[in-house]
Amino acid sequence: MDDNTIVAQVETALSEVLEREVTGLTEEIRLFEDLHLDSTSVMEMLMELEDSMKIVIDPENLDMDDFQTVATLTGYLRRISPEPQGAGE
Repeated sequence: MDDNTIVAQVETALSEVLEREVTGLTEEIRLFEDLHLDSTSVMEMLMELEDSMKIVIDPENLDMDDFQTVATLTGYLRRISPEPQGAGE
């Protein structure tokens, strides 16, 4: 899954959690300071992303460094996303 697709998924999840449209995310946007997320909204966002991206997020393995910016979140989601069928062949 490419970064643009992941960012679009994050925008959709954030829009749902924050109950307002979230668009135009850039890599340097900070999740807590700029978007005003808190620990509860982060967990809600992760549940939305699990459903939309068909991934499983283990809360025991979460590292707050992965939630500093849109770029760090995108990197985290890319790492845990399954490879598409036929990739690497």
